[in-house]
Amino acid sequence: MTEVTETLELKLVEPNAHKHRKLCETKTAYQQALEAAFDAGCTTQSAANDVVVNYDLSGYAKNALKKYVPQLCGGSYDAKELHDDHPVRFTNEGIRLDHKPQNAIEWYVKVPHHDDYHLWIPAQPNPEQRPWLEALYAGDAKMGECRLFDRDGEWYLHVVATRDVEERPSSASETPIGVDIGEASLVMVCHRNERGSPTTPNLWNDEGKHVRRLRETYFTATRRLQQRGSERIAESYGDSLWRQIDGILHTVTSEVVAYADEFENPVLVLEDLTHIRENMDYGSFMNRRLHGWGFAKMHAQLRYKAAEKGIRVETVNPAYTSKSCHCCGERGTRPAQATFRCTNPECWVRDYQADVNAALNIADRYLSGESHLREHTGDSKLPRPAGRGIQHGLPF
Repeated sequence: MTEVTETLELKLVEPNAHKHRKLCETKTAYQQALEAAFDAGCTTQSAANDVVVNYDLSGYAKNALKKYVPQLCGGSYDAKELHDDHPVRFTNEGIRLDHKPQNAIEWYVKVPHHDDYHLWIPAQPNPEQRPWLEALYAGDAKMGECRLFDRDGEWYLHVVATRDVEERPSSASETPIGVDIGEASLVMVCHRNERGSPTTPNLWNDEGKHVRRLRETYFTATRRLQQRGSERIAESYGDSLWRQIDGILHTVTSEVVAYADEFENPVLVLEDLTHIRENMDYGSFMNRRLHGWGFAKMHAQLRYKAAEKGIRVETVNPAYTSKSCHCCGERGTRPAQATFRCTNPECWVRDYQADVNAALNIADRYLSGESHLREHTGDSKLPRPAGRGIQHGLPF
């Protein structure tokens, strides 16, 4: 058995004026307490408690803050700068679910306002997450921290849930599948067949282009709006773009797991996040949003979606996976974004699809820790995979 974590999203049905005012009061008090504790440099729960105890919040929100603030104070964050990244947090005891299938709106959530005052609000869950919500309601999953968001006047609740699933047994016939997550092409997956030949690569290139355009649009547009003093419009516009990106990542990671699930005893092999860097610089604030958010989000989604299928996920050191030849291990060159060129005159590899080369190195590193020589068993240009094309020798 392995423990799987999922974040459930529930959209609160438009509350009446009274409940909306109470939610706003909770959000304002939480933000004030967060900023006060952060400004006080609270690096322990005890220190944070001395600050947040003075604010008009439920004990569930205060307890969540006491755990959260020391994490922030240990890093280089600014509570006001990352205002939209700080929802109201509650410990798991604070939120309650109620299910009334006979009603038009089946689900209700209890949101604490004070310790002795709660708001029951109807909620619409993400339809794809309904089995998780039912498992949580039935006690087959455990509730973790809950987070309340205000997005352009609409309220959402995120509930962290965990449950145990069966894990596929490890065996000698594992199929390591290398996963190369990139800045240009979003994802490439590839593995070797029984003869050691690269086979059935799959590339999510168009999705990568779309995400890149959305991120560039976000940076450019929000900077201009902020320069004009339109901070609120910038936040709303940015939230909309990030939701679009999130939707793309959810789709792609689901497809990656479905790809792996087609093979016997698959193992998804990812690069260790601590070594990943993106070659762009939008300033310290944007780098935190872009660098930390994209790769970490995809890793988290791949992990929990793979676990639901009983597929193991492993990580390897990514050093030189994109610059080494998957056949002989020689350091090569990248004459174009999509092309790897081996510089070893004795190696059969010449111009090769760069993302496939990296994915193979990642899979090989799981097996041996290093790329190693394999005999040539086919043409250097891989067949075009069904459904998604690979553009050999052309920059994406």
